[in-house]
Amino acid sequence: MAGKIACFVVLCMVMVAPYASEAFSCGQVQAGVVKCLPYLQNRGPVGQCCNVVKGLINSAKTTQDRRTACSCLKSAASIIKGIDMSKAAGLPALCGVKSPFKISLSTDCTKVQ
Repeated sequence: MAGKIACFVVLCMVMVAPYASEAFSCGQVQAGVVKCLPYLQNRGPVGQCCNVVKGLINSAKTTQDRRTACSCLKSAASIIKGIDMSKAAGLPALCGVKSPFKISLSTDCTKVQ
């Protein structure tokens, strides 16, 4: 029973995070990454992923937001199996937006402006 409650709490956090008016969060990034997985894992088209990329870039308004986004993306990419990092790196260009940092496991997120 405790496991079901914990799962529900995590699900609520992920669902509410994109609408929170507070600081940018990993929840926003993680929710977006999930929508991009079919493309990033070579299992489907880009689909709604460009909307996610544009939304995340537009939401990361401060230097700290951008550093958080960078760190969260790196963390997700290192945990989730099968992500094609060259596709991840190419997403901003594919979607017609400029990323404030290179999407790469080697990016030093503390230097993101």
